[in-house]
Amino acid sequence: MLSVGVVIVLLLVLGIWILIEIRKMKHKLFAIFLIALILFAYVTFSMTIKDKDVDLKTVDGLAKATKIYFSWLGSAFLNLKSLTTNAIKMNWTGENKDIQKNITQA
Repeated sequence: MLSVGVVIVLLLVLGIWILIEIRKMKHKLFAIFLIALILFAYVTFSMTIKDKDVDLKTVDGLAKATKIYFSWLGSAFLNLKSLTTNAIKMNWTGENKDIQKNITQA
């Protein structure tokens, strides 16, 4: 059997190793988040201005593309807000009084 001192040292080493891995994981998660954010911005920007007549080589064209993109992004967030609001207002308890009245009357 291992002595108490060896067990304590092993637990300390294991604890330090876990703390280091958690810090590495935080950095990895942050890096994945940044990569996902960049990919989202690139894909949505290119899809948003795809059918528009925008010249990205000029300052005016870049300004127009930026306005189009942020307008689209704002409307997407407003739609998400509306969707969330309507989902919150819904009856999620599974109880519908009209259906229950019809069942009890039958």
